[in-house]
Amino acid sequence: MTTNDEAHRIAREKGVSGPLYLVVKVVAALVFRVVCGFTASGKENVPKKGPVVIVPNHKSFWDPFFVAIVLRRPVHFMGKAEHFDGPMAGIFLRLGAFPVQRGTSDAEALETSRAILARGDALALFPEGTRVRDEGLGTPKRGAARLAIEAGAPLVPATLTGTEKRRWPLPRKVRIVFGTPVSVKGLEATPEDAALAMGQAWPQVTEEYARWQDRTGLIAAGAAAVGLGAWVVRKRRSG
Repeated sequence: MTTNDEAHRIAREKGVSGPLYLVVKVVAALVFRVVCGFTASGKENVPKKGPVVIVPNHKSFWDPFFVAIVLRRPVHFMGKAEHFDGPMAGIFLRLGAFPVQRGTSDAEALETSRAILARGDALALFPEGTRVRDEGLGTPKRGAARLAIEAGAPLVPATLTGTEKRRWPLPRKVRIVFGTPVSVKGLEATPEDAALAMGQAWPQVTEEYARWQDRTGLIAAGAAAVGLGAWVVRKRRSG
């Protein structure tokens, strides 16, 4: 059993296990690309080295996996503290996850986030705070932007679509787009400046998400129209 303090110590001092991370990443990438029809773009917008905070929207338990498998560098995530109570805790920690107490301002999780960025690693935080199961996206919180400002790390928006549409056990037709990085140079770690930074990053997520939702609606409408047209042709020929 891994205690909360021990989990954070491992996350701060050791981070990911290179061999384990690589094996899981390769296997997951193969499965996701074949089963989920997974595509990704904008990977070049994520710096190859140095601290960076990635801010994706959050629709599914699988979201962190899709963010991680497309990037060459390891990515760290916060995970519900309940996931670290069982025998899988050690594996989660060596894959870059660390615990956070939901529903409260978790000082330990914030300190671990700072330690990860201080050593120049990548951190992905879901600014909506929890999975948004309804249509559309939630309202982003400023914490991720504040951590980015403290660390002098660029803020990279990421839009995930398709993970909310599950066909057991995995989602289908998943797509991720990494947006234009937002520089935090000249900003201070204040609520106002954090809101300013997030105000530049999050609209990229909402606009891309809405654009893709509109596109899938048009595709469905087009498919329906083609089907209707074929039915009309068949009726005329049979008549």
